[in-house]
Amino acid sequence: MSNLIDIAALTDIPKRGARVVKTGHGCVAIFRTIGDRVFAIDDACPHKNGSLSEGIVHGNAVTCPLHNWVIDLESGQTQGGEEGSVSTYEITVKDGRILLDTTSLQK
Repeated sequence: MSNLIDIAALTDIPKRGARVVKTGHGCVAIFRTIGDRVFAIDDACPHKNGSLSEGIVHGNAVTCPLHNWVIDLESGQTQGGEEGSVSTYEITVKDGRILLDTTSLQK
């Protein structure tokens, strides 16, 4: 049985945009960068739980809309001297579709 769920077409998420997927684990934010890389992380900022999917995507990072904390989309680590991190999730783009691996959501 496959642990991949089809989220959307790559083109359904604008460049430098995001979408939220509600799971039993919590909300996961799916981001598309200007270079068409796709990342999945927890949607809640480690600082004050700001919705990262509403933040500004720049390079491979997102800036939280509440207090400007910057989160690296690859590692989930905060940048700029702030301490904290969010979980990251494996994502694949295949045949133009974004697929989220739910295995890590079950941990």
